[in-house]
Amino acid sequence: MFKVIEIFRGIEIPKNNLCHIGLSVVLFIILLGSFAPLIAKDPYETNMAKRLEPPSSEHFFGADQLGRDLFSRVIYGARTSLIVAITISAFSMGIGCLIGAVSGYFGGIIDDVIGRIIDVFLSIPEIVVNIALVGVFCTIYGSSTWNVILAVVFTNWVSYARITRGIVLSLKEREFIFCSKAIGAKSSWILFKHIIPNALGPIVVLATLNVGNVILTIASLGFLGLGIQPPTPEWGQLLNSGKNYIATAPWITFFPGLFIALSVFGFNLLGEGLRDILERRRIYE
Repeated sequence: MFKVIEIFRGIEIPKNNLCHIGLSVVLFIILLGSFAPLIAKDPYETNMAKRLEPPSSEHFFGADQLGRDLFSRVIYGARTSLIVAITISAFSMGIGCLIGAVSGYFGGIIDDVIGRIIDVFLSIPEIVVNIALVGVFCTIYGSSTWNVILAVVFTNWVSYARITRGIVLSLKEREFIFCSKAIGAKSSWILFKHIIPNALGPIVVLATLNVGNVILTIASLGFLGLGIQPPTPEWGQLLNSGKNYIATAPWITFFPGLFIALSVFGFNLLGEGLRDILERRRIYE
């Protein structure tokens, strides 16, 4: 049986400063969200006597318009935002990679049809489609976190499909693919055993970068009131709740915005670092 050629090997994260910094930021936010019940107060507890209280030793990030501890809501919001963003990225990657692999491998009319569909999606701003779909889903099914997930996945798979298609078009002309066909290997076996595993390097990089973009999309929908609904803490929703108090209580918008920026910064640095590593370690056989 012919051995699969490894296009990427020898990932050495410790030798890349971008990965160090990005991974540190991402792990910091993940740990905060994971241990939120241990380090934060009840994010739903209200106390009107503490309404709009500035940051202090009691409330590290201050209190919001209902007297809720903003530190707790931001930390719990990290859990919400990260879980939803990673879920969306995972679904998008699975769908996009499968569609892209089928398109690139089989070619012909299948590739033409999928290519036109991808072009249509790329010609329309994602956020516009997301807003429209969330509105439709909310009207039909009522408010739900799954509305946001499905709406974003609907447009987010395209980038994975395009990248995967390009990689598959290159890989399917390699000698080990011809050898597999010569011994009678089925197309499905070749796709899942040879082609997709060899395409994982750039796909992992894209997925890492994509989590940051998805966090921004979720926050945008939340700010517009179309994302995850109150009282569940979510960063975009927290920004929305503080927009009327920017002059009198700027901390309500500052800290959620800071964590959005840190998350995007961390995932982007991690993705860029992985890309540099994979480029340096790429081996053609």
